[in-house]
Amino acid sequence: MFERPRAGERAVLVRLGLGAPVRPEDLQEFEQLALSAGAMPVATVTGRRERPDPKFFVGSGKAAEIGAVAAEHGADVILIDHPLSPSQERNLEKLTERRVLDRNGLILDIFAQRARSFEGKLEVELAQLKHIASRLVRGWTHLERQKGGIGLRGPGETQLETDRRLLATRVRTLSRRLEKLRQQRDTGRSARAEIPVPSIALVGYTNAGKSTLFHALTGADAYVANQLFATLDPTVRRMVLPGGTQIVAADTVGFIRELPHELVAAFQSTLQEARSAHLLLHVVDAADERRDEYIYEVNRVLSEIGAGELPQLVVYNKIDRLGLSPRIERDADGRITQVWISAMQGAGLELLATAIGERLDVSARRHWLKLPPSAGAQRARLFAAGVVREERTGPEGDVLLLVELPKSELEALTRLPGVSAHPVTVAATCAATEPYLESAALAPSSAA
Repeated sequence: MFERPRAGERAVLVRLGLGAPVRPEDLQEFEQLALSAGAMPVATVTGRRERPDPKFFVGSGKAAEIGAVAAEHGADVILIDHPLSPSQERNLEKLTERRVLDRNGLILDIFAQRARSFEGKLEVELAQLKHIASRLVRGWTHLERQKGGIGLRGPGETQLETDRRLLATRVRTLSRRLEKLRQQRDTGRSARAEIPVPSIALVGYTNAGKSTLFHALTGADAYVANQLFATLDPTVRRMVLPGGTQIVAADTVGFIRELPHELVAAFQSTLQEARSAHLLLHVVDAADERRDEYIYEVNRVLSEIGAGELPQLVVYNKIDRLGLSPRIERDADGRITQVWISAMQGAGLELLATAIGERLDVSARRHWLKLPPSAGAQRARLFAAGVVREERTGPEGDVLLLVELPKSELEALTRLPGVSAHPVTVAATCAATEPYLESAALAPSSAA
């Protein structure tokens, strides 16, 4: 059995067409995945089979060809653009005497490089441990030896069993930590929910330009690069719509064809930003010939995570590559369904902001909100949300806040005990010395 090299970037790429020829687009995407992982492709092997081979997946003849190509080009690793079973990986590694990594393992490696937050790193590690749980018998011959030495002789525990036990312990530890982090994140979402501020989430196929658009809309210092999975950890920022209404925007991880199920399961807390949004901005690379296929893949993953029924606004990005002008498209009912923009050039962003406001049914409505003295926590949440424009004290010690919120959210606030809202009907606000109930901005009959 061979000893795996500790490092190596020279890679042979392998892609089979199962029942059909290999599509150049699939091969190009796999090459981008390899480059994103830091590999240097030195050769490509393609082929066609009606069904996978149980032993090597690619068949014995193709496996021998892959080994010869790897030896000829001095490759360190063989990347297979298909999910492999543990036994298929072991058989290929034994035959080629090279490290073999399937599509799932490659994507997990990219995610491990991209994770920046503590939660993201834990999620990636958990997904990796679950992925390798059934692959501990690969390559390392010492894993089948029993411990020796004074005090360790006897039947004992094989090294393989020890590693499996330690792996299971680590999985339980990570799961507990992630559960605690999920509870903290849910607490943050609950606090935001108590301050009814509309939220949007940017979703889409990887490298569609989500982070570029997110930066253009919010001014957030998001990492932007022309590579797959450039952004992994979710980022949440505020943005202001025309008229001054504030909303919350979230940038999420990009999706991809055949996204590993262990990643979908591990990143539940990250994808929760998409599930809890009021509106999804489905960002699509308008210049990509396979955009319809990518739209289908994104919608499929959204359905898997429970966000398939949320309202969507399709944003066709990168129209500068097609020489198109920004525009808005509506359906038969007059509802905006598509916006064509270029986030890099900043073209059409004002149309997108208008479309977001219309789809969320939000506009800048100013009301005086009357809170009882005991509602200090609610007052603090409104200030934290940035929706308070002015504060006064009523004659009976009530807190009077001039807020800017959508009508539906004001109605939710007025359902709280002792809270009432009064619309501002004139442009000028009352002077600070004027009693609240005598303000010209309020009808006398509206007093609570």
